[in-house]
Amino acid sequence: MNVPLLQAAGRNPGIDALRGASILMVVLHHLALRIPLRDTALGDVLPRRLLNALSYNGYEAVFVFFVVSGFLIASHSLRRWGALSAIDLRAFYVRRAARILPCLLLLLAVLAVLHLAGVPFQVIDGEGQSLGGALFAALGLHLNWYEGRTGWLPGGWDVLWSLSIEEVFYLGFPLLCLLVRARALLVLLLVLSALSLPLTRAALAGNEIWQEKAYLPGMAAIVTGVLTALLVQRWQAPPRTARLLRLAGGLGLLAVPLYGRELWASFGNGYMLVLTGSAAMLIAGLQADTGGRPMRGLGWLRSFGRLSYEIYLTHMFVVFALVALYRHGGSDVRAGFWWYLPLLALCWALGALLARFYSDPCDRAMRRRWLRSSAMDAGGRLAVAPGPLNPGRE
Repeated sequence: MNVPLLQAAGRNPGIDALRGASILMVVLHHLALRIPLRDTALGDVLPRRLLNALSYNGYEAVFVFFVVSGFLIASHSLRRWGALSAIDLRAFYVRRAARILPCLLLLLAVLAVLHLAGVPFQVIDGEGQSLGGALFAALGLHLNWYEGRTGWLPGGWDVLWSLSIEEVFYLGFPLLCLLVRARALLVLLLVLSALSLPLTRAALAGNEIWQEKAYLPGMAAIVTGVLTALLVQRWQAPPRTARLLRLAGGLGLLAVPLYGRELWASFGNGYMLVLTGSAAMLIAGLQADTGGRPMRGLGWLRSFGRLSYEIYLTHMFVVFALVALYRHGGSDVRAGFWWYLPLLALCWALGALLARFYSDPCDRAMRRRWLRSSAMDAGGRLAVAPGPLNPGRE
């Protein structure tokens, strides 16, 4: 096992920057739907293709984040237990619950209050929808299916579709690893799942919402990240190969937003494999570069990546507030690009405050309480590194 590489998982500045770029694209997308960037004065000086790439690829960015998430989860599991077949089920679930539940429960409480107060953009009023139904769907890990059956929910609720996919994956993944102990068979099953992405999307073409938010396509992207972690565990790319992986992966990730229509015309739903495969190559190349210095000037992007969960769950509050101010000020779309600057600053600030004063303290408290009895691994060694209980912000 390549221990140095696995110990770096979650702390690699390049991977943090990739997470940051993913959440940045999601945030930009949700404001661009309401203040189109291509209609602002920037449209006079920047190519429309570039502005569209920045504005309308939030969905693809979520799938990149799925790949990163799968890589980090598998890497942390390999680092702690040595093999996926040795996962401590209780410890795995406690760590996931400690990271996910505090922010999720707080968000649902806030959204429920805003709905009951009749706050604009926050009221659930779609046909067949209700506050109780949305709460049950979010807590029951099927909000994506709920939207596919009833239609779009308000933006603050809608972001939870991806969390439903990840949560179901987190429930089933360790069970699969414990049941399928043969590494070769596990890898074969994971490869088949990763390659199924175009087929599962194509099979759901009759329902646009469900096609975008179904479990199997999202899980295929997460599995791609898991396979990348297994590859990195066994093989450290030499420097030249690592550079080629970073170059090919980076170009692929740029090609999807910039030339998505052309890729769709050539490959149909297969263009999603270009996306997830490129993310996997970039991650493998970045993970091999454990001794390199972080690129200067990208500290803010890495910070976005470390706060990605908090920013993802809360950014719609900032979007709606800015859109309300924009409309109150006369909706001058030519000057609309100015609203993107406070958007990024406020989303980061809200995420940082939430992490510092709520999610990180809750995470540490839950781990101290529920992991104390499993602090030793089977060999009697410490299974949790000393210091902060969540150094990599899994």
